[in-house]
Amino acid sequence: MIDRAAENFSQTLGEENARPSSGAGFARRAALFALCAVGLGLAATCVIFVDEREAVLVERFGSIVRVYDREADRGAHFKLPWPIDLVKRFDRRVQLFTPSAREMFTSDKKNVTIDVYVCWRIAPPAKDASSDLLERPVVRFYRGLGSGDVAEARLESRIRSILTTALGQIELSHLLGAKNSEQGPAKNETGPLDRLSETVREETLRRGSEAESLRDRLGIEIVDLRITRLNLPQGNQQAVFERMKSERKKIADRYRSAGLAENQMIRSQADRQYNELLSKTRADAERIRGVAEAEAVRVLNAAHAQDPDFYAVLAALDAYRKILNERTTLVLSASSSMLKLLTEGIPELKNRPEPPPRAAERPPQTPKDAVISPKTVIAPKTDVTPPTISGIPGGRR
Repeated sequence: MIDRAAENFSQTLGEENARPSSGAGFARRAALFALCAVGLGLAATCVIFVDEREAVLVERFGSIVRVYDREADRGAHFKLPWPIDLVKRFDRRVQLFTPSAREMFTSDKKNVTIDVYVCWRIAPPAKDASSDLLERPVVRFYRGLGSGDVAEARLESRIRSILTTALGQIELSHLLGAKNSEQGPAKNETGPLDRLSETVREETLRRGSEAESLRDRLGIEIVDLRITRLNLPQGNQQAVFERMKSERKKIADRYRSAGLAENQMIRSQADRQYNELLSKTRADAERIRGVAEAEAVRVLNAAHAQDPDFYAVLAALDAYRKILNERTTLVLSASSSMLKLLTEGIPELKNRPEPPPRAAERPPQTPKDAVISPKTVIAPKTDVTPPTISGIPGGRR
């Protein structure tokens, strides 16, 4: 029993002595792993990957020791680990900035609202740039501005002051004036807004009173600056619109009056031509009618000269046709030729040529016992009552 108790006691002491040795090994392994991780992290900070769209600065204790801002600088580079060397990255692509619109006054005290846009970027280094890193545009940008937000704020205040000064020297009518309202400016003609945009761009790059340009001082390059909209404040829009309507109405009335005058002139010319043509046509018609009437009279006289008695009979029959009807009463003298024609019949015509017989017509059939004398008149059968003829003294009824 005693020996077994001694063995148990010795085993317990051995386990207690083994436990500290195992804890010390785990601590050593954890410390080694931590040291490896820190070493890998520091080694990773020693490598810089430069993208072609950005410029990179390496700063060591506040001093710039490396600048990667060229096309040939893209790729991987090495530096001292953090926190000895710090890396600053800047986007060198063209940035589009649209400042907020503000009301400004023209030289004739008209307030307008102008919208502009600015295309800017960090200026690229010159090909023959010196080895001095502090002269690089990206270094000037970092020391003068520090970030893109600060650069846009500085640009907005600068552009607003320049635009206010330039706009105060121009009248509103000059900005909005156009030679022809129905057509835009010519292709090779620069408008007033384009000239104003060019002036503001040049002043933004470098004012006349400044010794250095914006590129030399802050490393910023203005790619483009344009005025996108020239508008009126909300309070003045309605009055301006009414004035524009009245001006357009005057122009429309002028065009309408010119059109009416042109219409009247065209109508008067057409009426004159119409009257000239009509008078000429009427003169031609009268001339043709006169010639025709003269020809008709000539033919009539020639026919009358051939057989005057037959002409007198036809004239009498035409007179009967015009004046006689079932209610006609004639009062004729006994020596009237019209009365003789009704009482004695058609007289024998002298020197009248016999008409040629027609092959298609048969001679009229007469009764065998009928005897027709030269002075007998066969009247057609009719139900019309013959007119009453009253004779005058010396005639017969």
